Amino acid sequence: MSERLALSGELNIYRAAELKQELLAAIAAAPALELDLAAVTELDTAGLQVLMLAKQAAGALGRELHLVQHSAAVLEVFDLLDLGAWFGDAMLIAPH
Repeated sequence: MSERLALSGELNIYRAAELKQELLAAIAAAPALELDLAAVTELDTAGLQVLMLAKQAAGALGRELHLVQHSAAVLEVFDLLDLGAWFGDAMLIAPH
């Protein structure tokens, strides 16, 4: 069974260090983790790097990490950088 962690607000350079510690601790504590991104209002490159680090850390530990409920802000960045396949999670992308 997966644990779920909801992230909210801005995932940006000002929160990156805090988010990194929170995500790594959550990954270490659960064999499977879902990150609910529905309430994310902004995602910059620092926030994106933290999400990518979390995905890599989970894999290195043999854990599962899934991103779910992608907000419009997250979808915009993932679409711009073509990162859907890298994260390997289903995303709902509205037609342009």
